[in-house]
Amino acid sequence: MVNFKEWDGFEGRLWKEEINVRDFIQNNYTPYDGDESFLEGPTEATDKLWGKLQELQKEERAKGGVLDMDTDIVSSLTSHGPGYISEDLKDLEQIVGLQTDKPLKRAFMPYGGIKMAEESLKMYGYEPNPELHKIFTQYHKTHNQGVFDAYTPEMRAVRKNKIITGLPDTYGRGRIVGDYRRVALYGIDHLIAEKEADKAVCGSGSMKGEVIRLREELQEQINSLRGMKEMAAIYGYDISEPAKNAKEAVQWTYFGYLAAIKTQNGAAMSIGRVCTFLDIYIERDLKNGTLTEKEAQELIDHMTMKFRMVKFARIKSYNELFSGDPVWATIDLAGIGVDGRHMVTKTDYRVLHTLENMGPAPEPNITVLYSSDLPENFKRYAANISIKTSSVQYENDDVMKPVWGDDYAICCCVSATQTGKEMQFFGARANLAKCLLYA
Repeated sequence: MVNFKEWDGFEGRLWKEEINVRDFIQNNYTPYDGDESFLEGPTEATDKLWGKLQELQKEERAKGGVLDMDTDIVSSLTSHGPGYISEDLKDLEQIVGLQTDKPLKRAFMPYGGIKMAEESLKMYGYEPNPELHKIFTQYHKTHNQGVFDAYTPEMRAVRKNKIITGLPDTYGRGRIVGDYRRVALYGIDHLIAEKEADKAVCGSGSMKGEVIRLREELQEQINSLRGMKEMAAIYGYDISEPAKNAKEAVQWTYFGYLAAIKTQNGAAMSIGRVCTFLDIYIERDLKNGTLTEKEAQELIDHMTMKFRMVKFARIKSYNELFSGDPVWATIDLAGIGVDGRHMVTKTDYRVLHTLENMGPAPEPNITVLYSSDLPENFKRYAANISIKTSSVQYENDDVMKPVWGDDYAICCCVSATQTGKEMQFFGARANLAKCLLYA
């Protein structure tokens, strides 16, 4: 077991441990039964950055919902230089990293489908790069084309006759929640070493088709982990080693999430269950006197500010289907462990408090994993924030925990997956009334 409390330092111990974030959390987190009286208001840096971001959001609305879009660069981990909320205020940002090189600028992401990517540009008056159209029609197959190539004649028939109606392409690529905490807990180099060890024994000498595919995918994972190190280096950070303090833990975890949203634009790019994990680092620094509560809240405020900035280029049918431009960047709070201990920490309070420090917001999609066994103080505070902001959703932890354990994450607005172990893909709706009429 990984026992954080026994460490003399952060280095060394983890290299002998298997990848098991859940075990680390259960052995080291501090349940909190108190009330919200410890919370701190926004710092001057938070007020300035949030004020600037609100100005940008106002400009975005004035331009019809999109502030800026990329037309010439295909988004990747290292496709863009460093981006900040404001060049003049970048020294105030405690947590850094944007999807592109400018705030609220939407990336060009054609791997899912070139038609969708181009349509989203044209919708807002941007002209797609014809060279990229050529590349993604003649030289590189997109996800969407792969789906249509795999259709059977029956699938094509029911789709043509609208018995099966396709969802917008981005929704078909699913709901993705990576275990971004691994970056902070283990560092990228150890994750690469573990993947290389997996590849070394993959197939045990056999080279059947499925083994060849798995070995290729393992190498892609290794390449992506290396790319994440390069991405972090753009901002002046080295994430090869485990995070050594609370600020690094928040930043490293966010870099993991940033890597996901730079390369994937699935319907729901959720954050997952990070609060209890991050609280371990914050509590350690508070006890060591290297962090104040004001600074701890600022870290959470600035991380949340970044989650509020997540944007994807969407097509008209997507916006119409969901009455707007949602991301469903779901972050999970609370819940009860399988050992019966509640998992509420001070950082769960800090995340809810961002709705007071910076006002209500639809993103991140703050979700309380609810049980009647949660501490009364937390239930009361969460209810008060819900009434004041209408920005909190609740899921039934008592129903989901027996199926998914105590380290699951909500991967969109409702459904659970085991963090870092599952992914949801779906892409169609059945017109049941039409099916019955045809029958």
